Amino acid sequence: MDYILNFELLDKSSIPLVGGKNASLGEMIKAGIHVPPGFAVTTDSYLGFITGTGIKDTIFKILSNLAPDDVEDLNKASAEIQELINNASMPVEVQKAIGDGYSLLCEKCSVENVPAAVRSSATAEDLPTASFAGQQDTYLWIKGEEKIIDSVQKCWASLFTPRAIDYRNKNDFPHEKVLISVGVQKMVNSSTAGVMFTINPTDGDPSKVVIEGSWGLGETVVSGSVNPDKFVVDKVVMETSEKTISAKHIKCVYDPDKGEVVNADVDEDMQSECCMEDQEIKELVKIAKEIEKHYGRAMDIEWAIDKDFSFPESVFIVQARPETVWSQRKKGSVIGKKTGYQLLMEQAMKRIKIPG
Repeated sequence: MDYILNFELLDKSSIPLVGGKNASLGEMIKAGIHVPPGFAVTTDSYLGFITGTGIKDTIFKILSNLAPDDVEDLNKASAEIQELINNASMPVEVQKAIGDGYSLLCEKCSVENVPAAVRSSATAEDLPTASFAGQQDTYLWIKGEEKIIDSVQKCWASLFTPRAIDYRNKNDFPHEKVLISVGVQKMVNSSTAGVMFTINPTDGDPSKVVIEGSWGLGETVVSGSVNPDKFVVDKVVMETSEKTISAKHIKCVYDPDKGEVVNADVDEDMQSECCMEDQEIKELVKIAKEIEKHYGRAMDIEWAIDKDFSFPESVFIVQARPETVWSQRKKGSVIGKKTGYQLLMEQAMKRIKIPG
């Protein structure tokens, strides 16, 4: 049994073992995309943990007694299950595997106690037909073996947040069939970060890449706590057709004094300054096109620009998932099952007067 697996060993077929998010990172590495190194704590580790500690039956008993649409009951069940998971002892062999994986990551990055992002990756996540993304927890800038192990256990517990339980119930996903893996990935020391779509999310135009970015870590953009700068770029000619610079009042950064990630105020002169250079925008569009081509579908991508590297090595992709809004719409004519050409011809014919 593999307790952990390096990202390099993963691809899209690894979802049952490492969940959607981690499988996607491995898939991108194999496609030559610049992804920060890391490893996945497998679903086997999680399953071994809930089975070996004897809490598995209790978890599913609590869930089976849950009253539908009772918010109070949902919150109570979630709190009970998360407490069960957080208070149980992680098997020694799993702890050792995570510790060894983290040591190797530190070695690879030539940094003692390298800061890592510890992210949940569920097996029902990042599917083209369901949006599970963001339902489980993420812990940023975690340093040291003990804290990494602790964060992995917290991620396991987050499989049972009220939101995650409710989403699975409403979408008929059996709780026992959704397993969780955890990714431990080198933290990008971002000067700027954000998201991009290989389709315009506003109108579904597939000829555009839309980039949104802000200062610091990407969490402010993903969570919607800041109005990001926005760039709409044509995929073919690589020209920016729309550029919106917003007042970015806060940034998500690591505070060394507090030893944690915080939201800090952005200096006034930086708030309305564009957070990206033209060459960075073009590089991101180029990468977005490569990712879309590799997956053969519109994608929703998270990116970060590392201040410790020079361009273009500074541009990292930290996540990619299928775009779920426009991709699910039927690709057919909207009006009476007629093509745009047919509709135009009908309009044209109406205007032609044939002399009698």
